[in-house]
Amino acid sequence: MIQGIRRRFIRIAVTVLSIVMIALTVVINMANYIQVRSELEETLSNLSEQELSAPVGKNGKTRRQRNAMDEARYFTVTVSEDGEPRIIGQTRMPDETVDELCETAKAALGSDRTSGQVGEYLYLVFNRQGKRSAAVFLNVETKMDGVRRLMVISGVSCVGGILLAWLCMALISSRAIRPMVENAVRQKQFITDAGHELKTPLTVISANMDVLTMNGETNEWIEDTRKQVSNMRSLVNGLIYLSRMDEDGAVLQMETVDLSELVRTQTESLQGMAEFMGKSLTCDVQADILMQGDRDALTRLVSQLCDNAIKYAPEGDTLSLKLSKAGREIVLISENGLIERLSDENLRHLFDRFYRPDASRSRESGGYGIGLSMARAIMERHGGKIRAEQTDKGRIRFVCTFPMRKGGH
Repeated sequence: MIQGIRRRFIRIAVTVLSIVMIALTVVINMANYIQVRSELEETLSNLSEQELSAPVGKNGKTRRQRNAMDEARYFTVTVSEDGEPRIIGQTRMPDETVDELCETAKAALGSDRTSGQVGEYLYLVFNRQGKRSAAVFLNVETKMDGVRRLMVISGVSCVGGILLAWLCMALISSRAIRPMVENAVRQKQFITDAGHELKTPLTVISANMDVLTMNGETNEWIEDTRKQVSNMRSLVNGLIYLSRMDEDGAVLQMETVDLSELVRTQTESLQGMAEFMGKSLTCDVQADILMQGDRDALTRLVSQLCDNAIKYAPEGDTLSLKLSKAGREIVLISENGLIERLSDENLRHLFDRFYRPDASRSRESGGYGIGLSMARAIMERHGGKIRAEQTDKGRIRFVCTFPMRKGGH
């Protein structure tokens, strides 16, 4: 339990931090890309204006805009009568050859678009002589390399930060959850100690009732007291067992268990009780399913599922227990009808201790709200999971999945 709380704390903390860091990284890179792209398009527009009105030059531009224009690597082309681009403005030529630049220009001017990007060039087509006959090509390789470098650096920093956060959380998590752990340990110790202390007076009361019965004293009060003592002893034993299952140091007696035979035997032993309560219990078990597990715990699990179905199913209902293999998992399913459909809220809390959707009905049937908690604890100690779901026909289904391990087949 303590290790489970610690892992849950680390998982939640690192998940939240990861979401924040990833979101910040994405926002920073998107903002940087938008800003760089906007500046490049502004520079390209300024260069095209300069080509159209050479006497004006850089007049009316800010210092940043003038510097950007001075540092720009670009070339300008005009289209001859035969449709071939001709490069002008040789002073700002990048390192490519004239033929390479002409091919770039052809690729851009071959479409109907007036702006866009070809390779590492942004281009803008403008009217030099009253028709679409010229274009400016701005080399954006250096700027975009900067954008890509920021993406790589921020991405690596984000991943490194998440890993560092995980390491830090792993180191300090024990201290962070210490109050919660100490409270849980005290709670489990109290339950165990109180359970053992309650056994003595329960034994005395039970013995006194037996003596009165032997002396010929038989009435409804004695029988009711004996019944309540039995219920109380069952509750105490359940609480102690649940507390032990939650202990990290608790060791299960693992062995190869014929789960098929165990489920079949337990179902058969409870069919009489189901018939007595006006219900029927069926069993569909795939043969020869073996697994590594604690036989007593698995027996308690199957008994609890059957007992829960028998207690809370409506009279005349058919209850079913099914065991099968699905890929690398063993699946145990218990299904029964419901007197009233459960709400989503009730369904989420079914495995909480002492939780009962219908307290009055549970009390009448002898339930205390710890049976399904024990079932979940047993499943978790075996590395499996249990979940509850309602079918469209208003029935409830408990699905237990065990992982296949060495020693089982």
